[in-house]
Amino acid sequence: MIDGKKVLFSGMQATGTLTLGNYLGALKNWVTLSEEYECFYSVVDLHSITVRQEPAELRKRARNLLTLYLAAGLDPQKNCIYYQSHVSGHAELSWILNCFTYMGELNRMTQFKDKAAKHADNINAGLFTYPVLMAADILLYQTDMVPVGVDQMQHLEITRDIAQRFNAVYGDVFTIPEAYIGKSGAKIMSLQNPQKKMSKSDENPNASIYLMDEPDVILRKFKRAVTDSEGQILYREEQPGIRNLLDIYCACTGKSPEEAVKEFEGKGYGELKEAVGETVVSVLKPVQDEFARLSEDKSYLDSIIKENAQKANYYATKTLRKVQKKVGFPERIR
Repeated sequence: MIDGKKVLFSGMQATGTLTLGNYLGALKNWVTLSEEYECFYSVVDLHSITVRQEPAELRKRARNLLTLYLAAGLDPQKNCIYYQSHVSGHAELSWILNCFTYMGELNRMTQFKDKAAKHADNINAGLFTYPVLMAADILLYQTDMVPVGVDQMQHLEITRDIAQRFNAVYGDVFTIPEAYIGKSGAKIMSLQNPQKKMSKSDENPNASIYLMDEPDVILRKFKRAVTDSEGQILYREEQPGIRNLLDIYCACTGKSPEEAVKEFEGKGYGELKEAVGETVVSVLKPVQDEFARLSEDKSYLDSIIKENAQKANYYATKTLRKVQKKVGFPERIR
């Protein structure tokens, strides 16, 4: 805990462009969590280099992502918003935790299998030990809660296993994190294949709504969204396309699926798509406008980056020094 609040950690990779799914499933919900938790939100650029990146582009995307955090409403005074690479404790703790993680555990990670299949020409050790760095991200701040989707639970479970294994040897060193699962908009699906999650790496440009998409682009993508031939607007698994559109509408408006179904009773799919598209445009416009404003204020962004890195380093160092002492590393001479 910090100042009587439980600690919450999360982060996003500085690759690709954030989608509506990233915003509704995570970023939007993060904003409301700072009142209840002491929040650390990282731009996880160390994780990004398991796949080859163009250096200048990675720096640009990292800065844009941090700016989007702020544009979405994250207060840098209430939340610690920082670059993962600016806190060396992430990498240092990751090495120590590697020595408390078993090969069999890492072999079972489904994300490694998926990414190895996609990047067969670059199956590197970082890709394999990715979950250990993720564990370090979480444990470094004595995190109590981690916002996760169902597809990320495996990584949180291995984090808990590593922490419990370390604690069993050295005592009560790490806080054992719990999952925080948001209720609304937790999983936004592809507009072209509602059986899979909306992704910023989808090859089909019509499958995802990107946070910086122009209004006409957003409306056009929703018009092309896959539905079905049933012709009725119901919230059920048998109609995944319609269910996804209703999920998006509910996440944007705060309405329940039942309320949304009643609102569109007797209306056609075209009207539903148009209404959802216009709602998304109205939700994203303030974020886009604030992103543009912040991007022009270089000195302000630089000050946020510097101050938040100092705060993250302060708390990270407290944990890291404790861990280093426990495993037997020589004390540092100050």
